[in-house]
Amino acid sequence: MTPAEPLRVAWLTTGRGPGSYGALEALCDAIDARLPVKLAVAFVNRERGEFEATDRLLDLLEGHRVPVETLSSVRFRKEQGGRRSRPGEPLPPWRRAFDDQVAERLGRHSFDLAVMFGYMLIATESLYDRFPIINDHPALPDGPTGTYQEVILQLIAGGARESGCMYHLVTGDLDRGPVLSYCRFPIPADPSAHVPSGATRADIEALPLYDDIRARGVARERPFLTETLRALQEGRLTVPAARPLDLTTEVESALSRDV
Repeated sequence: MTPAEPLRVAWLTTGRGPGSYGALEALCDAIDARLPVKLAVAFVNRERGEFEATDRLLDLLEGHRVPVETLSSVRFRKEQGGRRSRPGEPLPPWRRAFDDQVAERLGRHSFDLAVMFGYMLIATESLYDRFPIINDHPALPDGPTGTYQEVILQLIAGGARESGCMYHLVTGDLDRGPVLSYCRFPIPADPSAHVPSGATRADIEALPLYDDIRARGVARERPFLTETLRALQEGRLTVPAARPLDLTTEVESALSRDV
């Protein structure tokens, strides 16, 4: 890839929530505004008619003429007679068989790297051994792992004073692959956010600070995506990275321009 060539990206998503849609829409808008990136293909592990939010995301992709591959992981699991994955347990055999088919479909397209955003399946070797894949995670390097809900719960319970976003290389070490880039944001002090012993998940999620942390992360994840891809296209960042790239300044600058 030369500086004049766009970075060719495969986009992997389940597309079930507004965050997934908003990030893709923001990326498409940035590409239209001359971000040197091309969406070479999108893979969605849902099919039309399965989920309304995913159908809306598929409409967005088709409206931007992005090649789309779909394969329902739910239908595949049922056809294989498999069970759902359970946290803390090895992935069931159907998951690797599913990723074999995903890899075959992605292999029909030419791209430089894949980006997972809102992709609700843990990738297996069939994918990350064949393609360079980066994943967005709503925490700083060495911060909490898990879904954004689990991350925020851990941040509040631990009295954290900052958090952030990061992109890491997808490996067999869940949420702990080599970090490419990150950005930081402060968590405001909130005396009302004291978490008493025995507090439930519902108790913590009801705190105003929970929504505040989520809003701060969502506001940054879109410019953070754009700036990470820009750094990759310009050669300031590689996969894997020589060292993680702090993009806090670029992200905060982008946020200030949008105000």
